[in-house]
Amino acid sequence: MKSLGWIKLSLKSGSVGMNVVGALIFGVGFAILGYCPGTIAGAIGNGYLDAITGGLAGILLGTWIFAIMYPKLKEGILKKGDYGDITIPGLLKVNQWVVVVPAVTLIVLVLYWIEKANL
Repeated sequence: MKSLGWIKLSLKSGSVGMNVVGALIFGVGFAILGYCPGTIAGAIGNGYLDAITGGLAGILLGTWIFAIMYPKLKEGILKKGDYGDITIPGLLKVNQWVVVVPAVTLIVLVLYWIEKANL
């Protein structure tokens, strides 16, 4: 869609600090309850009480705590290791399709292998 001019991407810069904080929040929540955000939504849809009480409460509480701490974090740890708004094609200095086509091919092959292996 980008190549056809239908959309314009707005890249956001990233940093090592952002990844560390995000991984810690995600990891703690996953370790405590055993759900990632997507599976919490599915489990809530199925009516699992642990997902409704612990999962939804954890998402709301974690979001609230992060929002309160964000003003202090954004000038501190979230800026550590800033690497800008790079993409894999930009890093490799190639057209985006040089990355997209092999990635899609690899995903299709892995999914096919998983289906055939009956894992």
